[in-house]
Amino acid sequence: MDSLLDKHWHHLSPEEVMDLLGTDPDTGLDILEAKRRLAEFGANVLTGRPGKTALERLLLQFHQPLVYILIVAAVVTAVLGEWVDAWVICGVVLVNAVVGYVQEAKAVKALAALSATMKAEATLVRGGKTSRVDAAQLVPGDVIILRSGDKAPADVRIVWSRELRVDESSLTGESLPVEKSPAAVARSAVLAERTGMAYAGTLVAYGQGLGVVTATGGSTELGRIAGLVEAADELETPLTRKIAKFSHLLLVVILALAAVTFFIGILRGEPASHMFMAAVALAVGAIPEGLPAAMTIILAVGVSRMAARKAVIRRLPAVETLGGVTVVCSDKTGTLTENQMTVREIFAGEHYAEVTGAGYSLAGDIVPQNAGPDNRALSRCLLAGLLCNDATVESGGDRPAIQGDPTEAALVVAAAKGGFWADAARAGYLRLDTLPFESEHQYMATLHQVDEARAAFLKGSAEQILARCDTVLGPDGAPGPLDREAMLRVVDAMAAKGLRVLALAEKAMPGDGRQVGHGDVASGGVFLGFQGMLDPPRPEAVAAVAAFRKAGVRVKMITGDHAVTAVAVGNMLGLGVDVCRDDPACKALTGAQLAAIGDEELIGRVQETSVFARVSPEQKLRLVMALQARGEVAAMTGDGVNDAPALKQADIGVAMGRSGTDAAKEAADMVLTDDNFATIAAAVEEGRGVFDNLIKFIVWTLPTNLGEGLVILAAFVFGTALPILPVQILWINMTTAGSLGLMLAFEPREPGIMDRPPRAPDRPILGAYLAGRILLVGVALLVASFGLFEWELALGSSPESARTVAVNVFVMAEAVYLFNARSFFRSPFAIGFFSNPYVIGGVGLMAALQLLYTYAPVMNALFGSAPIGLGAWGKIAAASVVIFCIVELEKRLRRDISI
Repeated sequence: MDSLLDKHWHHLSPEEVMDLLGTDPDTGLDILEAKRRLAEFGANVLTGRPGKTALERLLLQFHQPLVYILIVAAVVTAVLGEWVDAWVICGVVLVNAVVGYVQEAKAVKALAALSATMKAEATLVRGGKTSRVDAAQLVPGDVIILRSGDKAPADVRIVWSRELRVDESSLTGESLPVEKSPAAVARSAVLAERTGMAYAGTLVAYGQGLGVVTATGGSTELGRIAGLVEAADELETPLTRKIAKFSHLLLVVILALAAVTFFIGILRGEPASHMFMAAVALAVGAIPEGLPAAMTIILAVGVSRMAARKAVIRRLPAVETLGGVTVVCSDKTGTLTENQMTVREIFAGEHYAEVTGAGYSLAGDIVPQNAGPDNRALSRCLLAGLLCNDATVESGGDRPAIQGDPTEAALVVAAAKGGFWADAARAGYLRLDTLPFESEHQYMATLHQVDEARAAFLKGSAEQILARCDTVLGPDGAPGPLDREAMLRVVDAMAAKGLRVLALAEKAMPGDGRQVGHGDVASGGVFLGFQGMLDPPRPEAVAAVAAFRKAGVRVKMITGDHAVTAVAVGNMLGLGVDVCRDDPACKALTGAQLAAIGDEELIGRVQETSVFARVSPEQKLRLVMALQARGEVAAMTGDGVNDAPALKQADIGVAMGRSGTDAAKEAADMVLTDDNFATIAAAVEEGRGVFDNLIKFIVWTLPTNLGEGLVILAAFVFGTALPILPVQILWINMTTAGSLGLMLAFEPREPGIMDRPPRAPDRPILGAYLAGRILLVGVALLVASFGLFEWELALGSSPESARTVAVNVFVMAEAVYLFNARSFFRSPFAIGFFSNPYVIGGVGLMAALQLLYTYAPVMNALFGSAPIGLGAWGKIAAASVVIFCIVELEKRLRRDISI
C-alpha cells in the first residue's frame, strides 16, 4: 500500500484509482479495513518538530562573545574579592538577558498553523453508510462527498462531479475557482492543472462531487508544503550577521588591548593580580555592555512605529532587515491584486467600452470608446450577463460580499455600473428554467418570461456561444450578419491583455414552453458581445512599486496564475514585462521553464526577470534561495498555504493579515493588518530609520568604550594611577546607555531616507567615515579625561576627587556628543535641538544621576567618588564644548564621504 501513495493519481482513471485503493464508490471501505489503514498510515493530521523551550530561549541570551568576557570578568573579580565589581558586572549581564528574552518574538508556529488548516469534518461513505466524521479519521481509500462550502479534508481523486468548482488560490495562487471533473489529465500536468484532484485545505466554491481519498496527513500536498517549511533554514538576518562579525572583531581588539596592558605592567614589575585587575578594567571599559539591550529596545521602538503603520512585526530583528531589503518578491492574487474579479473591457455593437472601478464595489462607470452613448448592444450584453447568472453581491461595508462564483459576481457588478440593478432586472425578467454550466458544453443558459414573450440568455466560451449564433446585434439594436472569424480575433486581442473573456447571446423562444434544453439554443442566437475580466491591481500597489523603484528596491511577481494574466497585471503595476518564450532576455518565466533550467542558470537569470508564472511552492522557495545566492536581501509576500515555505526562507516574510492563511502568518516575520502592499514600502522606510538609529547609537557609544580603554592603557604606559576604576566604568556605560543613548531610538527619520539606494548587504556595519569619527571622539575623551585627572592631582586634589572629575568628563562629553550623533552629516542647529524631546529628558536624567554619584555619600562609598567644586565643573564643561565643536567641524569637512 505504501508504494501506491506515490502514484500520479491525476493521470489514472477513476476506475483504476478505485481498483488500486481497494474501495468501492457506493459502499466505501469496510470498518475493519479502515481501522487497519488508520493504524498503518496514522491520523490525518500534520506533525512537526517542537520548538525551543522557554529555558533554552533564556540561555541563548547569554550566547554572545562579549557576554562571555563579562561573565569571566565577574568570576575572576569575585575570586579576587572585588565583590562590588563582580555584582555590578553580573547585574549588567542579567539585565541584558532579561531584556532580550522579554522582547524575543514568538517561536515559529508554521507547522501548527498548517495542521489547523486541516482540522475539519468530512462527509464519509464507509461500510455503505454516510456519516459526518472528524477528518482526522480519514484514510487512503475512503470515499467522501464534497459540497459547496466544504474544505477538502485530504487529497481526493474526483470520481463524480456536478458543476464542481474548487477555490485553490491558497495552494496554487490561481485567482479563479477551478472546475473539477473525473477525467484524467496528463501525467506531467502541474498542480494547478490537475482538474481531477481536490487537495487538502482547498475550498469547494460551487457544486458537489464524490471522491476517493488518495493521501492523508503528511503525505498530502499540504503536508509536503509543511515539510518544505520545516526544512527551510532559520536564517540569520543581515543585522545579526553584522553584529556577530562586529562583536568578534571587537572581542579581538579588546583582548589584544587587555593583553598589552597586562604585559606592560608585568614588565614594569607590577604584581600579576594587580595587573589582571587592570586588564579586567580595560576589558570592561572597552565592552559596550549596553549595546545588546539598546539594540533590542531600539528595534522594539521600531516595532511600535511599524504597528502604527499597519505592519505587525513577529520577529524583532526583522525591523532592521526591512531597511536593508534589496528585492521584494510578491504573490499576485490578493497581495498585488484585489482578489476580486472585475470586468475591465466590453466589446459590443462593434465598439469597445472601458469599465472603471475595481473589485466588487459598485462604484465605477462604463466608458464607451469611439461610440455614442446609445449603444443598445452594450446594454443587452450587460443585461444578459446579469440574468444568465446565479451570483449575488451585497454592497454593504468596505469590502462587498458575494455569494456564488466570482466570475458571475463580476458580471453583476458590471451590469450595475451600466444601470441594471439585480432585483429590478430579475423581477422584470422572471426566470423559468436554467441550463447549468457543464464542462463538456462550456456554456450556461437561462429561460425568462418577458411580459407575454420568452427569451433565453446564454453565457460561456466564445467558441461555443458564437457557434450557436447566426446574427450579431448592432449598436442600433438591429441584428446583422455575424463574422465569427472577426469576433474570434477580438477574443484573442482581449485575451492578450490577460483578460478572461466570456461571450453573451440571446434568443427569442417561440411557444409557451417553460423549459430549455441544449437543442433549443443550438442555433438561431443573436450574439451580444464579450465581457473581459481580470483580478485588477490594487491602486496603492502601483504606487508602492513606483516608490520601491525610487528607493532602489526591485519588485518581482511570483504567482501560480497563468503567464498571460500575470504579465498583464505586471504591466499594469509598472513592472514592464513580456511573455517569456525562447528569448533569454525576456522578463517572464513559467514554472515549466524553471523546471528545465539548473540552479546556476537560475541564479544568473533571476535578477533580470520580473514575473514568474505557474510557479509551484518548491519553485517559489528555489527562487528566493537563488536571489539570496546573489547576495540579495529578499522579502517575500504572500497569503496562501503555498507561500509558507518561501515566507520562512526569505530574509523577510510578509503575510497578509486579513486574507492570509494562518500558515502564511505564522511562517512570516511581518503581518500586514490592512493587506496593503503599500504598507511594505512604509515598513521599509521605518526599517531604514531603525537601522540609522541603531548605527547612531553605536557611533555614540563606542567612543566612550574606546576612550575608557585608552585611559587604562595610557595609565600603565605612563606608570600613573588609574584615572577611572572598573566599577566606575560600569557606572558610566550602563547609566549613560539607558538615560542618553536610548533616546536615539526615538530620533525622527532622516530626510530623503527613501531616495537613497538600499544598504549593500555585504557592507560592514561601520564604514570608514563613522569609524574615523569614533576614533576621533575616543582620542578626544582620552585627552580630556586623562588630562583633567592629572591636572586635578597636580592641584592637590585626592585621587577620589580626580577620578570623579574624569568620570564626569566622560558623562558630560557623552551628553553633549549625543546632540552630534543625532545626524550623520547635519548639525543639531539644522535639525533643531528640541526636535527630539526625549534627548532633552535623557540629558536631564543623566545630570541628576551624576549629581547623586558625585555628592551622595552612599554613592561615594559604592563607587569611590567624591564631591568636587565649581572650578572642576567649569573645566568639565569646557572640555565637553571643545569635543562638540571638533565633531561639528569634522562633519563639515567630511560631509561628502559615504557612511
